[in-house]
Amino acid sequence: MRIIITDCDHDNIDIEKKVFADAGMSVELKQAITEDEVIAQCQDAEIFIVQYAKITEKVMDSCPCLKYIVRYGVGVDTIDIPAATRHGIQVGNVPDYGMNEVADHAIALALSMIRKAIEMNAFTKNQKWDYARSIPIHRFSEMTVGVIGLGRIGRNFAQKMHALGFKVIGTDPCFQPTPETDAFVKPVSMEEVITQSDVISLHCPADGNLNLFCAETFKKMKKTAILINVARGGIINEKDLDQALSDGEIGGAALDCMLGEPVSKDSPLFRHENLIVTPHMAWYSQEAAQELKRKVAEESVRFARGEAIHYPINKLG
Repeated sequence: MRIIITDCDHDNIDIEKKVFADAGMSVELKQAITEDEVIAQCQDAEIFIVQYAKITEKVMDSCPCLKYIVRYGVGVDTIDIPAATRHGIQVGNVPDYGMNEVADHAIALALSMIRKAIEMNAFTKNQKWDYARSIPIHRFSEMTVGVIGLGRIGRNFAQKMHALGFKVIGTDPCFQPTPETDAFVKPVSMEEVITQSDVISLHCPADGNLNLFCAETFKKMKKTAILINVARGGIINEKDLDQALSDGEIGGAALDCMLGEPVSKDSPLFRHENLIVTPHMAWYSQEAAQELKRKVAEESVRFARGEAIHYPINKLG
């Protein structure tokens, strides 16, 4: 079975090669990202391992041997899932490789905003030693954290924030409370999360949630509320966020995901002192990166052997 990594910006694919070699298989690395590049370089592959490549219906029509597509990561927005299903092509991802990392990054952003650590670092170094500039800061136990999306990462984030003393509420149409989750998160409506939270952290997919946070939403939030996005660009309307920060409608925001990544340093959003931005790095730790590489290869081996894959996206048959 011919297995191709369509594209990959990692330093090497040694981990993937070892997994395949141990299974008596081999893998080839291309650097094909556009439709035409994928068609030209990967046409006779049966398995694609994809990072950024656009796997559209045109690609599928031109790759008649293709049976399985697995993505480095969680999001599969560059893959046409309905078209894959029509073509009988299984699609998979690796949703759990950086679960702790993403939750921990959201926590780091939230605490940095709440304790004003970055703001006060700059003020202290560049102006003067004076804690009064930070007033007011509130005790964690007096604050409510709202979580939008209670999947693996959202629950991980909620449990850890609860352990730090915050009251945690959350919303997710697919969430089923259990005695375990009852101990750290209270399910509420979207409206309650938006209006009651001092911190709102996004852990939902972009699909079905584009512009979820827009001018109308910002008007409903507390004026002191902080918005965290470690999910996907597009969930927040960035033009409306710029206006909300300018008008003081919310307390601040911290973004790890934005539209049009990589984002230029000239972005109008970047002028706001009450905005923290990191370059889509929430997923990353050395251990998570290695786990991701290993798992995409292991999933490919399972599929090639006719075994059940662990992380199917679409249902065939």
